[in-house]
Amino acid sequence: MARECEKSKLRKICFFNSHQEWGGGEKWHFDMASRLAAKNYSVVVAANHNSRLADKVRGAQLPLYEISIKNFSFLNIIKIINLALWMNRESFDCIIMNLPSDLKAAGLAARLAGIRRIVYRRGSAIPVRNTFFNRFLFRKVLTAVIANSNETKRTLLAHSPNMLENVRVQVIYNGIDLAQYDSSVDGSNLSREQSTIVLGHAGRLSSQKNQKFLIDAVSQLKKQDTNCHLKIAGSGPLEDELRAYADAKGVAEQIEFLGFQDNIRAFMAGIDIFLLSSHWEGFGYVLVEAMAAGRPVVAFNSSSNPEIVIDGLTGYLVDNKSLEHFVAKIIDLADDPAKRYLFGKAGRKRVEQVFTEARCTENLITFLEQLN
Repeated sequence: MARECEKSKLRKICFFNSHQEWGGGEKWHFDMASRLAAKNYSVVVAANHNSRLADKVRGAQLPLYEISIKNFSFLNIIKIINLALWMNRESFDCIIMNLPSDLKAAGLAARLAGIRRIVYRRGSAIPVRNTFFNRFLFRKVLTAVIANSNETKRTLLAHSPNMLENVRVQVIYNGIDLAQYDSSVDGSNLSREQSTIVLGHAGRLSSQKNQKFLIDAVSQLKKQDTNCHLKIAGSGPLEDELRAYADAKGVAEQIEFLGFQDNIRAFMAGIDIFLLSSHWEGFGYVLVEAMAAGRPVVAFNSSSNPEIVIDGLTGYLVDNKSLEHFVAKIIDLADDPAKRYLFGKAGRKRVEQVFTEARCTENLITFLEQLN
């Protein structure tokens, strides 16, 4: 049963995210701020005035405080004092930060303002550098760390255990609004016999997302006479390079670059199999989106992917980032409409059991209330 904020120890929460780009961290901050506001919690989102996050906050009519934080803003004493004075005026008793630069600047300001709960949300499964200043922040400033996956938590604890002695680390997954996906899980796109299999991928066009691997996969599928079409949703610095690579591989006609897609549900509804080739993922939210839409997935057996995908039940996880095995799993699903349907159905059920927005929001509220 949803708790009312009047009964909670929490009075006012600041979601602090200065990133100008839109990604998983920004989506999490916006979604959680919106959900807590809907539960009558008092929230304020601090965001860069030119960011998509700020635009979405304005559109949702949530309280917005415009900020500009750079890597070395923590050295600007005037900026830190002004932030602390603002936080004190707002009477926040909890702040949740997103970026390392936010942690340095807003974390110091929050400590000066006497905020009781100073929380850093870590969304990257890569180590935190064990520097003197980071040790100070984690030992003397932070109250807690929210990790978006067990893999992110494991990486933190494995590489920086001495920094986290006095900090509670809690895993809270990213939740999804299943109601938005209800119209895309009827299975009609999965169980039909068809001449062309539509593959899908969504993500920033960057080296971390490793889209060249997918282009190589399409090239191999073409050589093996598998009739397929790959739709890539997303934008990023490697777009021109990826287009040229697809052309050089002779598969430009089989690959469609769609750019950034606001309606990811509609994108998922138009594909048969979802592919993810990232070198690492703090939490592969796009896998949850694909499974919510009832789509089977093929991804690497690495990083946080095994926390989301059950190999052989909701999709396939490929060991050692093997192109040969990745292509074989695509062909296995492409040749078996019934298996695509069953995998998609099982994926949807797993999302319903583990990754709903209601469950993840309640997990966040419970965690924050328990912090001293």
